[in-house]
Parts: sequence; C-alpha cells; structure tokens
Amino acid sequence: MKKNVLIIGAGGVAQVVAHKCAQHNDILGDLHIASRTAAKCDAIIASVHEKNAMKVQGTFTAHAVDAMDTAAVAALIRQTGAQIVINVGSSFVNMTVLEACIETGVAYMDTAIHEDPKKICEAPPWYGNYEWQRREACKAAGVTAILGVGFDPGVVNAYVRLAEEEFLDTIESIDIVDINAGSHGRWFATNFDPEINFREFTGTVYSWQKGAWQTNKMFEVGKEWDLPVVGTQKAYLTGHDEVHSLSARYPGADVRFWMGFGDHYINVFTVLKNLGLLSEKPVKTAEGQEVIPLKVVKAVLPDPASLAPDYVGKTCIGDVIRGTKDGKPAEVFLYNVADHKEAYEEVGSQGISYTAGVPPVAAAILIAKGIWDVGHMANVEELPPRPFLELLGEMGLPNRVIDASGQDRPI
Repeated sequence: MKKNVLIIGAGGVAQVVAHKCAQHNDILGDLHIASRTAAKCDAIIASVHEKNAMKVQGTFTAHAVDAMDTAAVAALIRQTGAQIVINVGSSFVNMTVLEACIETGVAYMDTAIHEDPKKICEAPPWYGNYEWQRREACKAAGVTAILGVGFDPGVVNAYVRLAEEEFLDTIESIDIVDINAGSHGRWFATNFDPEINFREFTGTVYSWQKGAWQTNKMFEVGKEWDLPVVGTQKAYLTGHDEVHSLSARYPGADVRFWMGFGDHYINVFTVLKNLGLLSEKPVKTAEGQEVIPLKVVKAVLPDPASLAPDYVGKTCIGDVIRGTKDGKPAEVFLYNVADHKEAYEEVGSQGISYTAGVPPVAAAILIAKGIWDVGHMANVEELPPRPFLELLGEMGLPNRVIDASGQDRPI
C-alpha cells in the first residue's frame, strides 16, 4: 500500500488537492506541498489548519522546489519519502516531474497534457508528443502514471468508459460539454492561469470526426445545449486534452469538446488576440525593454485564486454519448453539477478549481488502496470507472446520468 503524498503546485487547484488530501490523510499518510515559492505553500497549509481539515493527526510540510528541474524534484521525493506525486503545477512542468517519478519509482498523476512554453497547439495527438513517449519507461520501472485525472480531462473520460461498460453496446459519438454558469463579479478574468488559458484558445481547434482529425478556428462552431440545473447554454467547439486520448480508444466514434463562453469573454479575447497581446513571442518596447505580451496580460489580470470569495452560481460538465443499445439508437448524458459558493466554504477555492482538484485525490486514494496502482502509464478511460466515480460522489462530486429511458438518477 502506497502512502505519503507530495503535491506539486500552489494555485487554486492545489489548494483543493491539499484540503482533500488532509481530509483523507488517514489513508494517504504524511502530506507535503511544493512550489517555487514556499510562502504560497505555507498559506495553503494554514488554510487547511484553519478549516480543521486534517482527518487524523499528521504532518503537512511546505517545500520550495523548481519543478522544471528533474533532479531537484527527485531529491525532494527522496527527502519526503513520498510514494505518490500529485502534479497540479503548470502543464509546463509535467515532463520534468514525470521523469523524477520514473527515476524514483513513485506514482505520478497530472490533470492536463504537457505543454512546451515555446510552442502553441502542436499537431495531434497531443499526448503522443510528450507523455506517451515515456510509456515504456513507466512500464519498465513499474511506475503508475495516471494522465489527465482532473475533471476534463479525467472524470469525463471515466464517463465514457462507464457508458461503454454499462449503458451502451456501441459508441458512435462523444460530445463533452463544459459549462460554467457562475459569476465572479470581475470585469474580466480567467478561471485558471491566464497564460495556460489563453494558449488553449489561440491555436487550431482539433476534433476527431469521421475517423480523422478535423480543424476549425476558435469560436467558429457554436451550439446551444439544454442541460440540467444551468439550462440552455451556448458552447463552442474547442480543442481539448481528452479528445486526444479518447479518439485513440474509440477511433470509430466522433469525439468533440464544447466549452461555454459568454459574448463578453469572446469580445475581450478577440481584441487581445487581434492586438497581438496573446502572443508568447517577445517584443521590444520603445525603450528597448523586451517583454512577452501574453505574460504582461497575465500580470494585469486578477489571480484566479482571488476570484473564489465572490464566485456564485454553478457549473455543469458532462458527456452526451450516442450509440446503440439492443440494436436501437440510444443516448445517455453523464454529468456533474458543482456549486461555487459551496466549494469556497469547504476548501477556499471556486467551483472550477474544486472540480479539477478533487479527482486526483480520489485517484491517489485508489492508488494507495491498490485499485488503480497498475504499474504502468494510463489515461483515465483505461481504468475501472465505477470505483473512481463512486468515490468522487463520497468526496463532494456526485455524478448523475440521464439514461436512454430519460430517467435522471445518480450513477
């Protein structure tokens, strides 16, 4: 049984991870959190103690580390005795942290595909550009590496696997719909790191349709979805991580990702992009100072973690999956609804961070218990879904299904 957890990162998602690890430290053991700035880790640990989140008496220690330095991360793993690493830092550090886990033989997980800061929107399949290249190394070292185990990617991948096992005989299309119907009261802000957020939407939109990669521009294809709790919402076809792994497992199905955007967000995004302010390439000011426009925009926007106290409303994220059952066309919708205010009251983060932060802790518990400790690299859809989804329900992310008969019920 693996114990002792090292959390990499100190943003809003890391805060959720820290609180949820504390709530289950009877299973997970000693807890550690590390980022480049140790003071941010200290603040998260302080919030854990303020909420009395530790289930049993135990240690929770902060560390400073450069997560881009594999040797430094490996040394910290050895120092802490961690057997499970939850990487919720920037996606720029995925590969260095993964390498450190392979070197030290400990379990690894992340919540998004690795990105090279010098490149935007590489050719698909994105996992094949980085993480999947270390599959054999993980297998040789007996290292469990679970990729993309946030909500999307992550829980939505498990929804597809559950539909395959329990609800449909064949799968013909997978539409992942992500709607944030909440409001933070700011004129403009992003819910995650602005640099990562904007990079996601400035490149080509890739979807898997008719057995091949299809391309569109951002905000080119929109559609209204009628969803539980949040009602009718407009969402746009968007490139996203899970499309790249799900298309490998279900090559005969169309796989699309849709994200909700308001007109205000689209207008601001479009102006910033047209002005060149979302560029990752350096420019020189009239005074000769070199700056990166995207980093300047990031610096002037609100810290996503600061949005949590004022956030109200709900999110709805789920999968519309079509196929056949007993030889007839069938459709199911598997989904979760989360509340921003409830998330803040429990862990001090907004609902989007909550939905991203609870799943990796559930995965860590399943690894600790041996259920998901598979000894190789895997995306979530390759793992048994029901233990994961049932545990998420116990941890604050209840999952529901509208089945082929139209009945809306818990999974």
